[in-house]
Amino acid sequence: MIALSLAEIASAVDGRLLAADPATQVTGSVEFDSRKVTPGGLFVAFDGEKVDGHDYAAGSVEAGAVAVLGTREVPGVPMILVADALTAMGRLARAVVDRLPELTVIGLTGSSGKTTTKDLIAQLTARLGETVAPPGSFNNELGHPYTALQAGPSTRYLVLEKGARGIGHVRYLCEVAPPRISVVLNVGVSHIGEFGSQDNIALAKGELVEALPADGLAVLNADDPRVDAMATRTVARVIRYGEAAHADVRAEDVTLDERGRAAYTLVTPEGSAPVRLGLTGRHQVGNTLAAAAVARELGMPLAETAIALGALGLVSTRRMDVFERTDGVTVIDDSYNANPASMAVALRALAGVGAGRRTVAVLGYMAELGDFEAQGHAEVGLLAAELGVDRLLVVGEAATPIHSGATSVGDWGGESVLLTDQAAAVQVLRSELRPGDVVLVKGSRYRTWEVADALRADAVADGSADPAAGGGVA
Repeated sequence: MIALSLAEIASAVDGRLLAADPATQVTGSVEFDSRKVTPGGLFVAFDGEKVDGHDYAAGSVEAGAVAVLGTREVPGVPMILVADALTAMGRLARAVVDRLPELTVIGLTGSSGKTTTKDLIAQLTARLGETVAPPGSFNNELGHPYTALQAGPSTRYLVLEKGARGIGHVRYLCEVAPPRISVVLNVGVSHIGEFGSQDNIALAKGELVEALPADGLAVLNADDPRVDAMATRTVARVIRYGEAAHADVRAEDVTLDERGRAAYTLVTPEGSAPVRLGLTGRHQVGNTLAAAAVARELGMPLAETAIALGALGLVSTRRMDVFERTDGVTVIDDSYNANPASMAVALRALAGVGAGRRTVAVLGYMAELGDFEAQGHAEVGLLAAELGVDRLLVVGEAATPIHSGATSVGDWGGESVLLTDQAAAVQVLRSELRPGDVVLVKGSRYRTWEVADALRADAVADGSADPAAGGGVA
């Protein structure tokens, strides 16, 4: 963070200083985890349901924090008292961003692919200048300001993923760190249980382009009609990406190799260049096109962009993390989270990587689908059968409609088994896997990743694979 005095911070967050010298400067990081406090930093104390951050205020000062931002007085501790610590953190982040005129804020949203594409964009912008981006999916009212507060005088690009659980959420995050470039990936049914309809999801995602200034840029997915239509909701310039003929930055002649890695011709108004990705999955074409559109706007030459796209790797864990076991089994660990759209993407990647081999999909429950829950799960099972997945292991009673959807396909040559939990899935895999199999593991955050971890651990235990073999595709 840039250096600010306690008086400046108190003014920015509408706070009141208590037992603190107004001239004292915060020169370190802003932390809400007392274990991460560094000398010269600021500790933010939240009133949690189970843990009260104020209980750690004194210890944070002893660790080097110059003050504590909180909602109640802690005797003997220099404080900035506010009505709400989370709101204050957002206001402080906005104050920091406003003091960095050389900073370009890049925001992106979508129903799926946000974290991966955020990581891809950040890898490209890092070639152009110092870049700050959040780890993983740190994309809410806490993660957003926390990430923005890491920007400093030498930071040129702040890449922020914007999540939402309802209308108005993206708008608020844009107020914390106003974007100059906004990227909208897609409008699916993720969290439809909270939004109520796909149209409401589109309404919420479009808030990202509504927040742009006239000299900003909206980067829109031409292959998604709901996203494409957002061009009417912004005063900024619009660049479209995708495989549609009207896309400004598009992919032509897409092919996949035996590992499901795409190659394509990158076409832009400046010309075209060949791209060969090291990332697994047909869906990475769209993700990398979005990143290329941002890089183009920031001045990266076409030839350099094509080379950089080929060098992109995975940053966040459990997202299309492909690892090979030397016993001949390939594992696709995409177990971080799941929704119907990302399930479809992962199943198609399995079909691509597993062409000519036996394919096994271990699929778990998808959360937050509301009234669409049964249908969404059934459609995933139906797609698995239509793609010809050989073995489907459905984990947990809540995911039963996946099993029902798959078994409803009469001419499917595969088999689906409904299992009670992750341990049961691991047991089946240990007894059935054979050299050449390709296994996909995917589900919402209900410990589905334990299956992928067991597959990796088994390989290490019998000496068939190096634990460093995971973490992406070369």
